[in-house]
Amino acid sequence: MRMSGCRRVRRGRGSYIGAGVHVAISRNSALLTGSERLYLDHAATTPVLPEARAAIARALELWANPSSPHGDGRRARAALEEARRGIAASLDWRHDVILTSGASEAIQIAAARARPARRVVSPTEHDAVIAAMGEGAELLAVDSSGLVDLSDLEQQLQEQPALVAIQLVNNETGVVQPIDRIQELVTSSGSLLLCDCAQAAGKIALPAADFIAISGHKFGGPPGAGALLVRDLATLEPSGGQERGYRRGTENLPAAAGMAAALQSRAFAASMPRLGALRERLEREISAEGAVVIAADAPRIPTIGAYALPGVASSSQLVQLDLAGISVSAGSACSSGSMKGSRVLKALAVGDDIASSMIRVSFGTDTSEGDLDRFLAEWRKIAARAKAEAA
Repeated sequence: MRMSGCRRVRRGRGSYIGAGVHVAISRNSALLTGSERLYLDHAATTPVLPEARAAIARALELWANPSSPHGDGRRARAALEEARRGIAASLDWRHDVILTSGASEAIQIAAARARPARRVVSPTEHDAVIAAMGEGAELLAVDSSGLVDLSDLEQQLQEQPALVAIQLVNNETGVVQPIDRIQELVTSSGSLLLCDCAQAAGKIALPAADFIAISGHKFGGPPGAGALLVRDLATLEPSGGQERGYRRGTENLPAAAGMAAALQSRAFAASMPRLGALRERLEREISAEGAVVIAADAPRIPTIGAYALPGVASSSQLVQLDLAGISVSAGSACSSGSMKGSRVLKALAVGDDIASSMIRVSFGTDTSEGDLDRFLAEWRKIAARAKAEAA
């Protein structure tokens, strides 16, 4: 179905049409005049960076199949390998890089084909990880911030070797796991670590995990591009086809080039200190007015914050903010459109009153003080209306 009345997305801001409640109000939102929409849902996806757009355009001139043996194919192959090296160098990764269609495919490859038969997973993982690890996967314990209980992990690792899936940065709360310590425990037990780094790549340092999944559209690359970083290919069963026999399908050279260029720009990495200060200000001001910061005491990435306004449903906040031209979410983009309850918050034992009133605010490379002022002004209106109705 063709959607009309939508502004063209620009870097950092743009029209937002989501699923569920967002679709229902998109027409009203499109009627806004005289003001730009403010996009604060960068954890769902962030605009493609200019550097990535330029790299994609150049790569589109090399239309041959990188697997073809003729001169055109060899030129495409050379460009693909250059992009692969650029991705590895930008992430300080000295091992193999399997190009994929995104983090979900990368996770599926590792979860389905890593050699250990046993599977262990954190309950706060992205839905793609939970699904890929399978119903027989054993769950780890986490604390009230979602941090993995290291003593429970150590105990579970005393059994037979396993593939252990623990993300670096949680996509709903921004909590950063003590991944170096986790890697030590996993390695010393003879197990393997699969680390979902979709929200971390290009922003903070990655761990020395056995498998790392990344997604280009989370750091300014194109959608439909990702990679599985593999420490030792011998730990992964091959499937035949392209990517040295570990993934089937023609390689997407333009997407790989765009992803490499986005990482090489260091746009997100360079913005981290400034965005950290922005998030601190946001949390200081809304906490003073009754908001609850989820996992406030845990280490968190600067780009993601989860906030509850008790007494005001997440769906109500999303509607009011969207009508004001501000895009946020109620958590993972995979579930917020349907407004189903957050499995992550349930694992943290967050009460229903808090979980049902949580929104996620996530920053991009050009999120500014002015953007924060605008969000705070609208958020305060919502809070004030709620207080007036409750009086």
